[in-house]
Amino acid sequence: MSTNLEKLRRLPDYLREQIKGQDHVMDRICSVLRRGELGLASTRRPRGSFLFVGPTGVGKTEVTNVFTEYLFEGRKPMRFDMSEYQTHSSVEKLIGEKVGDTGLLGRALVVANTGTLLFDEIEKAHPLVLDLFLQILDDAAITLASGERKNLSGFYVVFTSNIGAAEAMRMRSAPFASVQRTVLSRVNQQLRPELVGRMTEKLVFASLDYEVQRAICAQMVERECARLRALGQTVAVGPEALEALIREGYHRGLGARPMRAAVERYLQEQVAAELLDVRASV
Repeated sequence: MSTNLEKLRRLPDYLREQIKGQDHVMDRICSVLRRGELGLASTRRPRGSFLFVGPTGVGKTEVTNVFTEYLFEGRKPMRFDMSEYQTHSSVEKLIGEKVGDTGLLGRALVVANTGTLLFDEIEKAHPLVLDLFLQILDDAAITLASGERKNLSGFYVVFTSNIGAAEAMRMRSAPFASVQRTVLSRVNQQLRPELVGRMTEKLVFASLDYEVQRAICAQMVERECARLRALGQTVAVGPEALEALIREGYHRGLGARPMRAAVERYLQEQVAAELLDVRASV
């Protein structure tokens, strides 16, 4: 128990180390996670639920991956992309069509009874799918087409959304408090109030400025180098190469995603070129 308590004490520092540019949401995320892990959340609802809103590539999905891996021994969230659930038949795809069919959600829940359920881009989901989310948030349960009722009280539920992202990008020079109010106002206009009201925390993620993306680039280089070392490959990135990667990967509107692609391409190309050169000379 003392080990678990110490792990929870380290949680805020760990998340801030892993996720750059979003320090303002970390305390609220950690508050929900700590209460959930200490067994203080109501067993009639999920351990905790979040709506992460903000521009693309700013860490909404990444922070979900990070805290899930940290709390659940390296496991990944069970992720569902709501862009694939926009039609009337989406409910059947998710929970099954007929007796004996448990749908994609039911099959995922066979694997574990704790963890994180991640529903990306909730604004794209069909209204009937949103009805399922009401059931999940209200009762911590879901009834599958097979008739089986799954208990979800051991899960955290995370919804992500780009609602208000365009307004947020236009307001880059405005105080962030104003950006938050604008984005959350758009959320309340676009999503059903009974759904938003059931979420434990509604958090607005900030866009990533140049200096934050610089820090992210250095972090990505370190991680990719470590991954390649684990494969028995060594690659070095000097200051000039790092600056070139920052310039190539920086994108005002797409956040850190182009940076990741630039880092991975550069480092993997260096290793590939060295391997091909060595093998060609043998």
